[in-house]
This record gives sequence, C-alpha cells and structure tokens, in this order.
Amino acid sequence: MPTTLAAQLAALELGHLSITTARGTRALARPEPEAIDHTLAAVWSDLFALFTDTILEDQAEELGWGFVNLFHRAATKASTRIDRATDEIRLLLATADGSEVHTSELEQQVERAQDAEAEMLALENLRETAASLYLAETGSSWKPAGGSRLSHDALTTSAVVQGREFLKARAEGKRRAAMPEGTPVVFAGGRQTFQTTDDAKAYGDAIWQTLDRVRANVADMVLVHGGDGKGADRLAASWAERHKVPQISFSLDTRLGARAGFRRNEQMLGLKPRYVVAFAGNGVLERLVIQAKERSIAVVDRRGPLGTNPKHNARVTGASVAG
Repeated sequence: MPTTLAAQLAALELGHLSITTARGTRALARPEPEAIDHTLAAVWSDLFALFTDTILEDQAEELGWGFVNLFHRAATKASTRIDRATDEIRLLLATADGSEVHTSELEQQVERAQDAEAEMLALENLRETAASLYLAETGSSWKPAGGSRLSHDALTTSAVVQGREFLKARAEGKRRAAMPEGTPVVFAGGRQTFQTTDDAKAYGDAIWQTLDRVRANVADMVLVHGGDGKGADRLAASWAERHKVPQISFSLDTRLGARAGFRRNEQMLGLKPRYVVAFAGNGVLERLVIQAKERSIAVVDRRGPLGTNPKHNARVTGASVAG
C-alpha cells in the first residue's frame, strides 16, 4: 500500500528532486517492531493489573481506549503536517523561478514532509499495536471517536474508514492511498439477546465462520458495516481486525431521523458489493435484503436462530414435525 506522501509527491512529479542536505546522516530510525510489541505489552499489562479489583475496574475499557487514542491523535497531527508541507510544495512549484534559493526552499519542504511521514508511520505502528492489545482485552475493534483510522503502512492492520469520508473522497476523485481498495462485502445484523452463554458463543462463531467462508471467495474483501459498537457489527469488526481486512463503517446520520437506516442501506448498496451477509435484525435490515436481491446482489442469509440459514432451519423443523 503506497503512502499518502509518496502518492502526493508522485502526482506533483517531484522525482527529479535530489535532497542535497545531510538528511541521511541525521535521520532517526523508527522504533523496531519487536521493541514496540514488548514495550506496549508490558505497559498494557501493568496498567490493567493496576485496575483489577479496584474502583477503576469498570473504567478499564474506556481507559484502554484512551491509551490507544494517544497514538492516534499524534499520528493525525503528523498527517496534518504532511498535508501542509504538500500544499507549500504545490505553491512553490507554481511560482518556480529556477533560482537557487527557490530550489533550496522546495527541497526543505520536501524534507519536512518526509520527516512528518516517518513520524506518522511510527506513531501508526504504535497505535496498531495498542489497538491489538485493546482487541484482545475487550473483544472490540478499536476505532476513533470521530473520523477514520487509516493505516498508511502495509505492515499495519486494517484501515477503518468512516463511510461519509469514503464517499466524499471518491466523489472528489481524491481517494487517498490509504483508502480501502478491493471488493466490498456488506455485513448487517442487529443486537441480540441470548438465554445462555453457549447460545451467545454459537452466534459469535456463526458470524466469524460465515465471514471466513465469504473471504475464501473474495480475497480482496473490504468489510462494509454499520459500525455499531455492540451486537453483530462489533463481532464482524473484530473479525476484520484480526484478519487485517479493511473496513468501511457507515454510522447512522441522526439528522435524518427515522430515514437514517434506509439512507445507510442506499449508501452501502451504492458501493455495488459482491455479497450482502445478513444476520437477524429489524425492518431496516429486512429492507436491505430485499433491495440487494432486487439488484441481483448475492445474499448470504443467516437470519435464522443463532445465525443459521433460515431455509435450512425450516427444512430441519419440517422434517422433525413430519417424523
């Protein structure tokens, strides 16, 4: 996956530039992945051990979220510096006069962008390692309170992109290098209650096994879902996180009131997904399935009890009654 800076510089046709400063001699290395893993794991373990059996135990998940967010905010600031430097580069190119001073200033801006990019990649690696610890601790895929969680390094885990940002970038023809590219697969499912822990586990297993099968047919799968922090969406997002499958999350636009769910359906189907994976939900979800079939989109129907195929369940029930 190319970096944002690399894509921007390529678009600006800056391949002819040669950075003549002593940048190579002063550039600092990024933290080693092994050192990041060991250090953050130790910090995380000590932090949660501190909360256990104390008044803060119920706040552990929220505090863990904040721990990951520290690195996310710092990476976002570095990304903003890249954008600023790139804007300055565009301006300098537009006013190029061939002078030595102008060339030197242009090279300095490219260097600033490169430094900011190195910082951003290092901070994103820290965030992704912390997000993995958060996933293991809480069972939830970490996502920021607002905006997207982009991964500019191919070695990091899945990007989590907010749907409205994705649609805007695509409409403007400015899709960023880190935006998910691949074959969309829509996942939909509501919140469920279960009589036993075994039932809840069987439902979660059904979601993961279904997504495993779909991914076997769609190698470049991009998971599209509603971003609900509870229930089926949460389980699907956690599956994507563990398998490094990019995600596009379409949260409800509360300004639309009762129409919000139907609008989200339109947005998700507008991506022309290969499949719609449907688990039990409300009437809005039922409408999603109907619309998908009307558009000849294959539906993987798991709206039966505990995430089973309803047709298969009906056949089994019918056979039992007949017997």
